[in-house]
Amino acid sequence: METRIYSPTAILGYGFPKESLERALQEEPDIIAVDAGSTDPGPYYLGEGIPFVTDSMLYRDLTLLIEASYKHKIPLAIGTSGGSGARSHVDKTLSIIKDILKEKSYRARIAVVYSDVDKKKLMKLLTERKHRPLGKNNPLGELTEDKIRESTRIVAQLGIEPIMKALDEEPDIIVAGRVVDVAVFAALSWIRNQHKGLAVHLGKVLECGAIAAEPGSGSDGMMGILRNNEFEVYSVNPSRRATVLSVAEHALYERTDPFREYVPGGYADLSQATYEDAGYGHVVVKGTGWVDLGERYVKLEGARLAGHRYVVVAGVRDPLFISRREELVDKAIEAVKERIHGEYNIYVHFYGANAVMGDREPNPVPGHELGIIIEVVSRDQELSKTIAGSVRSTLLHLGWPGRITTAGNLALPFSPSDLYAGKTYEWSIWHLIEERDPLEFSSLRVLEV
Repeated sequence: METRIYSPTAILGYGFPKESLERALQEEPDIIAVDAGSTDPGPYYLGEGIPFVTDSMLYRDLTLLIEASYKHKIPLAIGTSGGSGARSHVDKTLSIIKDILKEKSYRARIAVVYSDVDKKKLMKLLTERKHRPLGKNNPLGELTEDKIRESTRIVAQLGIEPIMKALDEEPDIIVAGRVVDVAVFAALSWIRNQHKGLAVHLGKVLECGAIAAEPGSGSDGMMGILRNNEFEVYSVNPSRRATVLSVAEHALYERTDPFREYVPGGYADLSQATYEDAGYGHVVVKGTGWVDLGERYVKLEGARLAGHRYVVVAGVRDPLFISRREELVDKAIEAVKERIHGEYNIYVHFYGANAVMGDREPNPVPGHELGIIIEVVSRDQELSKTIAGSVRSTLLHLGWPGRITTAGNLALPFSPSDLYAGKTYEWSIWHLIEERDPLEFSSLRVLEV
């Protein structure tokens, strides 16, 4: 048995060449699967309930994929819709799909999978289920009622089974909330009782589109074929090719352990996987195992409002300032705190001096100039603005022994110099909780549109 899966792009809304989709359709895929989400952009989009790609790009990508799905009778499965997969993100994606169907005069059966977690239910589960912070250095501590209460939205990162349940409804389109990245790629193979480990490993390769090809791209696609004891991957774009290195190294992508790809209930064991160049830009993978853990945990993600953010962008070229940068910034902040009281946080980032890597920077030598970002966050928007302006003006005219210039310490590229960056959110929940039923944290409804 073969299951042919096409992944058109790394994230729905990132775009892809129309020509790649047309070539993929000639390969007769059994399903078009696309991941639409990521936590890489941070907690804002979950907290605010909006996508991190534009409506116009979602509309563009979805129009092409729905046309392909409709004309070729291929189911389209979308995972972590809208970027973060909360109800608002799913409903936004669903609204765009309905607009496209109406415009095209298409009919479609749509399976909608929600993954939102009810706060009252979760508080009750705290006393009934095992739970723990995800990650050894997780700064959030234990999951508490306060963290749940403060979160604007909470989602469970569902496993593969809710997508399997949706496929059982024989839909034309699946619009899913938060799911593990591999879910929409592996679900059909699991339904067909193909090798679980290989299906998950293949899903890992496909979930970022053509990033696993050379040259890599998050705005192009890859084809995967799962057979009984192997899978094959390749690009349908003649300007890209899969190589042993590009496919194997993708196991390192966003993973602390390249040999284990976890989903609720188990993991694909890549430790014995082999990669073979099959020619013409095709790679065949064998030997991936599957380990059933005998217990299930799902990841919970929650975001809470941290406040309003103002940002000041500046540059410095004075070598004396650069050599004393931390001392002078601390002095400016101390002066502001003496003048203005309230609850706020000030963060200063020196770009050109370890702002990216921090203490892990292997070559901590500042250059001849520095970029400085002053960031202020407070629950009170006006207070954030006041503090940002005060830190900027104090640092701009701060004097110190040996100072030569009196015209100002900072070069400010923008006017106004103090930029409102809107609401800011922080992760409030980043935890695992026991799941006693694979469908426990999901809900499904089916629409005829």
